[in-house]
Amino acid sequence: MADLGAVLGRLDDIRDDLTALYKDLHANPELSFGEHRTAAEVARRLRALGLEVTTGVGRTGVVGVLRNGEGPTVLLRADFDALPVLEQTGLDYASTQRGTDPDGNDVPVMHACGHDMHVTCQLGALDLLVTARDRWSGTIMAIFQPAEEIGAGAQAMIDDGLFDRFAKPDVCLGQHVFPFQSGSVGTISGPSMSAADGLKITMFGRGAHGSQPQNAIDPVVMASATVMRLQTVVSREVAGDDTAVVTVGAIRAGTKDNIIPDQAELRVNIRSFDEQVRERMIGAVKRIVHAEALASGAEREPEFERLTDFPVLVNDPEATDRTTAALRKQLGDEHVYQLDPVTGSEDVGLFGTAAGVPTCYWFFGGVEQAEYLAAKQAGTLSRDIPSNHSPFFAPVIEPTLTTGVTAMTTAALEWLAAR
Repeated sequence: MADLGAVLGRLDDIRDDLTALYKDLHANPELSFGEHRTAAEVARRLRALGLEVTTGVGRTGVVGVLRNGEGPTVLLRADFDALPVLEQTGLDYASTQRGTDPDGNDVPVMHACGHDMHVTCQLGALDLLVTARDRWSGTIMAIFQPAEEIGAGAQAMIDDGLFDRFAKPDVCLGQHVFPFQSGSVGTISGPSMSAADGLKITMFGRGAHGSQPQNAIDPVVMASATVMRLQTVVSREVAGDDTAVVTVGAIRAGTKDNIIPDQAELRVNIRSFDEQVRERMIGAVKRIVHAEALASGAEREPEFERLTDFPVLVNDPEATDRTTAALRKQLGDEHVYQLDPVTGSEDVGLFGTAAGVPTCYWFFGGVEQAEYLAAKQAGTLSRDIPSNHSPFFAPVIEPTLTTGVTAMTTAALEWLAAR
């Protein structure tokens, strides 16, 4: 590996610019496949660094390639879409942006999952690597991916000929900011993030006046009974040593208190780490929905629409061990942890699968250390520390930014050839 101290020494020179970039991205989030402003700023900065830049890959994705002689090709990935969340952090750079969701609804938009931090850290790492080209050789393939939140962006870039148009990597690297103490990094070997299946379920009844329920087949009651019965899928149909989650994230029906509507919509999220468990849960959800519709006397079969389809993220054990060792050497053993598998989901693994190469994806903390440790000691982490997708989620800028840039730079140099 190249002399990291010399490479990372420039971070002090670019930290202020990166901080300003992060605040700008945070204040101007964009929904999946609508990241036009973000993509333009990323492309501008990559060109200024001297990379070969291609925009519009997988609709709104950006690819930057830096060729620096013979050696391995290392794919670095950051995602850059935001969420339909109303920000409540109170920050002076909080988002007030709004957008249009896939259903045509006007919604608030927030970087509630830290993708703005991912972009900033990757651009920072690229800046350091560009100016240290005399210390390494190989090719860096920097991916800035759209639409991670809907599980569609990685596949869109692959389908757009990513590995045919640019290069086939030897390894895929990426990272995610997470609600644990800043200044720390966590790695997971093997199955690391769960599969996630998002379903839109429409249940059909018969509408009527609210005063005449006998003339109706009430889809609100039908959907409510379904929600309650779905709670038994994990508790009664999944073994205790298997990890699984079923969440009903939305239920929509009706327009007025005295009108029984003719249909109700459920949005269900299913998470698992094992393919057999995954199929069993999907089957159970469909069986329960059909059974509740039948029990209610529905005259039309429920309809199912797939919204998201995230595979299990599997970190290659050997690649993870190698990357973790490099991170420990640079950050210190006390700042690099082994984490348990996470029930959140990611589509980053599709890059490694499509290219047939190992993936290593790690986490870095974004919570002020004293705040995190106090909540942990009090047993109030779930109450006091906002998680990803919360309207209160916002990483403390430092040392989160420094750690993210350092981790990405360290990992890249571990896989590139040293000079």
